[in-house]
Amino acid sequence: MAETLLEAGDDTVLPFAVEALDARGRVVRLGPAVDAILHRHDYPPSVSRLLGEAVALAALLATSMKFDGRFILQTQSDGPVHMLVVDYEAPDRIRACARFDREAVTASVAAGRDRPEHLLGTGHLAMTVDQGPHMSRYQGVVPLDGRSLEDAAHQYFTQSEQIPTRVRLAVSEVLTREPGQELKRLWRAGGILVQFLPEAPERMRQTDLHPGDAPEGIEAHVLDEDDAWAEAHSLVDTVEDDELTDPRLAASELLYRLFHERGVRVYDPQGLREQCRCSRETVAGMIASFSPEERRDMVENGRVGVTCEFCSTHYDFDPAEFADQAD
Repeated sequence: MAETLLEAGDDTVLPFAVEALDARGRVVRLGPAVDAILHRHDYPPSVSRLLGEAVALAALLATSMKFDGRFILQTQSDGPVHMLVVDYEAPDRIRACARFDREAVTASVAAGRDRPEHLLGTGHLAMTVDQGPHMSRYQGVVPLDGRSLEDAAHQYFTQSEQIPTRVRLAVSEVLTREPGQELKRLWRAGGILVQFLPEAPERMRQTDLHPGDAPEGIEAHVLDEDDAWAEAHSLVDTVEDDELTDPRLAASELLYRLFHERGVRVYDPQGLREQCRCSRETVAGMIASFSPEERRDMVENGRVGVTCEFCSTHYDFDPAEFADQAD
């Protein structure tokens, strides 16, 4: 039984600990924030689901770090969805966008290849921590070779952090209707991350990743899992997608369902909000950084127009505003 069960609603991350299993983790529930991100663009549903997963994963990872700055999760690949970008700025601002080939996405979905690994294809997933110009940037990179975002996150923690980790992500649409209004579809996303963090480091040892080119007959390196970690991740593996996104199921209730026999402690939830970092001033500064020749090439119908890829806000400028800018 939990000592305290704080209610954590939409657009929050709820940290938790299962001390009997030496496990810690976080649950994210995204409602209005992810709905605003996905409805702002004319994404096909399969792309919206994939980007929603990326937003949930970034929220789980970024809020576990104690830093001032930005956390950027980005994929680059050869699949129908070329790029996903999620930009988190401490302490709570998040934005995201996707680049994709609409015809290739339509064809892939029509062929039944609509899972994340099909849409992403081959490439890489990069996670960057940027704490400003006076601090070194940290970046972790893992391959995307037929992997989902969940699988890529597991490989990252295995090879880079060497922490036994399980991640579950889910995205769904729900139907809702306010009195006197039309039926609306709203996007929701959720996720849970659990890690095994015992006091004795040797208990965290994991089976080596398969090298892919070992000679035939070489036995794979296998270690028996710690019983506590086996129980913890087995419980998380039972989580259904609708449990992660159901607006009627509180994150604390989900944790109680999973770990009530062992006891689960929850901590203060952390809020998230969808907000872009762009502004007229920052866009003007970006335009001013180009050479006069490059700025002349930007002029269409006598104006310079820039649309933010994240929030779709359009900024319109008179080229004369930059006439006296030096090269």
